[in-house]
Amino acid sequence: MALHWQILIALIVALLYGMNFSTNYKPDEDSIKYLTKQNVSADVIEAIQALDGELYTTQAALELAVSEKIGKDKYLSNRSAIIKSSYYNPAVTYVSWMGDLFLRALKMIIIPLILSSLISGITSIGSGSNLGRIGLKTFAYYITTSLLAILTGLFFVNLFKPGLGADLNFSEMVMGLEEKQKTFREIIIEIIPSNIFESLAENQMLSIIFFAIIFGFFITKAESGNKEILKKAFQAIFDVMMKITNFIIRLTPFGIFGIVAKVIADQDDLGSLASRMGLYMLTVTLALAIHFFITLPLFMKYSAKVNPFKHLKNMATPLLTAFSTCSSGATLPLTINAVENKSGVSNKISSFTLPLGATINMDGTALYECVAAIFIAQAYGVDLSLFSQFVIVITALLASIGAAAIPMAGLVMITVILTAVGLPLEGIGLILAVDRILDMFRTTTNVWSDSCGAVIIARSEGEKLPL
Repeated sequence: MALHWQILIALIVALLYGMNFSTNYKPDEDSIKYLTKQNVSADVIEAIQALDGELYTTQAALELAVSEKIGKDKYLSNRSAIIKSSYYNPAVTYVSWMGDLFLRALKMIIIPLILSSLISGITSIGSGSNLGRIGLKTFAYYITTSLLAILTGLFFVNLFKPGLGADLNFSEMVMGLEEKQKTFREIIIEIIPSNIFESLAENQMLSIIFFAIIFGFFITKAESGNKEILKKAFQAIFDVMMKITNFIIRLTPFGIFGIVAKVIADQDDLGSLASRMGLYMLTVTLALAIHFFITLPLFMKYSAKVNPFKHLKNMATPLLTAFSTCSSGATLPLTINAVENKSGVSNKISSFTLPLGATINMDGTALYECVAAIFIAQAYGVDLSLFSQFVIVITALLASIGAAAIPMAGLVMITVILTAVGLPLEGIGLILAVDRILDMFRTTTNVWSDSCGAVIIARSEGEKLPL
């Protein structure tokens, strides 16, 4: 059976499994031990001890019980630790470890894969003029498609106006966003690493990519003997990383089953969520679908003269993995494998465009941020002028490029946009409940756009592809 069919079956089984075993919350002795290890204050631990043995069917019920004892502010400051310590779903715990192992295996190979891929790709590109030409085409594609995605979102959010009449009581509290914010100046400065080993340890992808590009470029300037040794060395490392990737790919159905089963089980009330946020979710998913199935395929058909839906079929495995994991970075090894081995793009192009795209090309995320910001404005009754909407478009575009350098990237990006047009930051709480679900769709769009870019740039360089 083809791998993408295995993944699809795993998704369906995970959906049924998660719906059948809903998550509960049960503070017990293990909860106390966990909170003690996390150095949580004594009054919080006492409050959890007082609830020993109680079973809560939703996070909201647990929150209410704990908040009554210690106050809402103290609960929110310890929220993640309290929820994790009280998590009770044995059926899901039995399978979720497969998802954890799968994600760890993918994350294990991302940095060596990106380094070896970019460096070997740049040395294959050759001269500085070739690198400049391909780099210019790559960035032009990223900016064009991101802008088209944002404008698509802008059209649909103004057409449906999902924020009008939104239930402000449905808002959730958001903690710790302000200190995570960075200015564009800080993002740009931090692209150049002060310590590359620190960047490698902390997964600072923009810094790693910058170093890889510089290192690869100056390999081409080294003496011929040294140049050949280094080129062969990084190509050999890349070959080994792709063999490891092919091994990990075989585990994909099991990993995705573990991930999705937990996500579905942890949803408190999908029916209530759909009734409250249905129009907002429809607006985002429809805009993403237009960009995914119409805009990008037309771009491929007329600029690259290829069959976009043949490429879509080739991309089934990475797209289903992106949908399940919500991580374009974790999906990168599978994307490189599919684009090279199925769609026929050369390593020279894929090894440069795809790692770069996974880090800074965020069509789906940029579209989502634009819709979310205007939804919040509509919910709070703020009538945005054309100029304010233009500011949102430009800010969403710039923030999507810098997002990968920021922890909590999606939510922090929205704070940047809301701040730019003077909207209340607490409005983010309105969209938190459905953020994880919509993240699945926007990440898939991000990965699809990256792969389309690799095909378009390969064709522009004269490559013949089996599409």
